[in-house]
Amino acid sequence: MASRPSLATALGYSPDTKLVIISCDDLGSCHGASVGVYTALREGIATCASIMMPAPWARFAANEYKGEDIGVHLTLNAEHPSYRWGPLTHAPSLLSGEGGFPRSIDDLWEHADHSEVLRECRAQIERALAWGIDVTHLAPHLSSITLRPEFFDVYLELAHEFSLPIRLPSTISEESAGFPFRTLAEQEGVFFPDNFDHDWRAGSRDRVLNAILSLQPGVTEIHVQPAIDTPEVRALGEVASGWIDDLQLVTKDSELRNAIEQSGAVLIGYRELRDAMRAQ
Repeated sequence: MASRPSLATALGYSPDTKLVIISCDDLGSCHGASVGVYTALREGIATCASIMMPAPWARFAANEYKGEDIGVHLTLNAEHPSYRWGPLTHAPSLLSGEGGFPRSIDDLWEHADHSEVLRECRAQIERALAWGIDVTHLAPHLSSITLRPEFFDVYLELAHEFSLPIRLPSTISEESAGFPFRTLAEQEGVFFPDNFDHDWRAGSRDRVLNAILSLQPGVTEIHVQPAIDTPEVRALGEVASGWIDDLQLVTKDSELRNAIEQSGAVLIGYRELRDAMRAQ
């Protein structure tokens, strides 16, 4: 059987090209994050973002949309101690006892009904489209449906249904996950970046700079969570300082821009992956 062409080749580049996606998570989660994400896209070097449709500020984020490269951050968790949001659909198995989605992935996995997960995730994509967003990709919030076999098929089904590329971790092997998640996506013709650093700790400066220094040929996604400095953002806890620094990193930090330039990397977004996937 002929070998699968590299993703870089499918995008029109030579196989040894270093392609970098700098993605912003949590658009719509709060006002400060929404303003921060759009600032990172419009004034910084971020290339795409993903919107949390069930979150309280999703409507604001959609109203501010001006054609940027935006995917859907499929959301089944509300992790903050004092800040809640819940499903768009009637989904009793996706609710915690304290209101809204469960805080932890383990709690979600223990109770979530497969059919309710599929219905809720589909509704989130459909609402983004209905609100005028040209959805470019899917990226689960906290990887909630990425590494659980019984929910990964939801992820893959929706990627196939809407012809959208997806985010997959590259620091976790298929053996460690216990099922061939990357192979399954390839077999379905679903595109995903070759590399993605699976690390959700707040504050990205060292991680991002190290990722740029160690770039390999192919497509590497590096995520950040930029937010402006407001009392609202600070009220979410100690994680806020890392988000605020992320905004500085991608808008004003010359070290990052210089590192990208010296690496010879080409900045792209998920829209390039989506268009190539739909063209195949």
